[in-house]
Amino acid sequence: MILVLLGTQDKPFNRLLDAISKAKKDKIIKDKVIAQIGCTTFQDKNINTFDFKSKEEIEKLIEDARIVITHAGVGTITECLQKDKKVIVVPRLKKYGEHTNDHQMQITKEFAMKDYVLPLYDTKNLSKTLDKIKTFKPVKYESNTENFKKQIKKYIEEL
Repeated sequence: MILVLLGTQDKPFNRLLDAISKAKKDKIIKDKVIAQIGCTTFQDKNINTFDFKSKEEIEKLIEDARIVITHAGVGTITECLQKDKKVIVVPRLKKYGEHTNDHQMQITKEFAMKDYVLPLYDTKNLSKTLDKIKTFKPVKYESNTENFKKQIKKYIEEL
């Protein structure tokens, strides 16, 4: 199953869903596709969509997914990486009215540069990226949270 996660942004992200719909129609995607579409208005009989679910339900879908295609939300990306999922990240872009700025481009580049994810900057390249993900071996994600907590604790103790 391929899971598509668009997050909770109040702006639509039809550009990604249209590309996935086309790939499904053209049989490039043969897997079942489940998409969390949030505030995006979208319908396709070949894609199972829902607006929002609980955190626990999303976690279960992530666990069950073979591939996750997601917007560049840090929480979503790290959740998928912690579950050792292959992730394709598609940044929401301001020029398409998908976000208020292009910070998701920066997030995507950072995760891609470390080989945690495969980036998809242009949805016209979805089939190429789906081919790449077959052999992509992501670097094991390690959160810096514990190190950050230790540094804060050390700082406080030194006060």
